[in-house]
Order: sequence, then structure tokens, then C-alpha cells
Amino acid sequence: MKTSRGFTVIELTIVIVLLGLASVLFFVQKAAVESASRDEQRKTAVNAMYYGLEEVYFRENGAYPRTIKSDTLRSVDAALLKDPAGVTIGDGASDYRYEATDCDGDRCKQYTLRTTLENEADYVKNQRSTVN
Repeated sequence: MKTSRGFTVIELTIVIVLLGLASVLFFVQKAAVESASRDEQRKTAVNAMYYGLEEVYFRENGAYPRTIKSDTLRSVDAALLKDPAGVTIGDGASDYRYEATDCDGDRCKQYTLRTTLENEADYVKNQRSTVN
């Protein structure tokens, strides 16, 4: 009697299905980790802009700017003014939004700084100081 040393079709099918499920699980988890990383990048950038506005710009000028640009917030790395897709704050498609209010020329009394997150609600920072 001759014995076969190969795998059966059922054994091969089970292995292929298990490998397929493992790869699907891997890619789903990878996407979740990448999304969370982009959200953390957005929060870090907004916090850097917020502290640049409060600790540097406001202390030097006594008011907030009408818009944020790299020459306005020199204390913040210009790379942080771009969202994960590379769009600069102030451009319509940017994940970052700076909304200055109660302005007289380029001097504003209030602002809202926000970013759209993928896994959570918008991340929002408002002015800390009060302008008289």
C-alpha cells in the first residue's frame, strides 16, 4: 500500500483562509494605527500654534493676528503649519483652521484654533488671554 505525503485540498483551503483573515486583520489594525498617528500629529501642531500665539505673539503684540503664517508665528516650526496632507493653514482644504474675531485691522481680541480629527470630534483651542 502506497501512502500519500501531500496536503489535502481541505487542509490547503483552511491554511489559505487563515492567512487571508490574518492579513485582513493586519491591514485594518495598520490603518487604525496610522489614523491615530495623524490625529496626534494634528493635536501636536495645534498645541504648538496655540502656545506660539499665547506665549510669544500675544506677549510681544498685546493682541492676536488676523491670520497665521510662518512669518507671523516665527516661534513655531513652519512644518507644523502644514497638516498631514501637506496643506498649509489658511488654505481652504487644510485640516487646520484659525478663526480670528473682534479684529481692528490686523489686531484681534479673540480666536478659535481647530483641527478636524479622523477618530474623534474636532480638537479646539480658544484664546487664553483677554484683550482690553
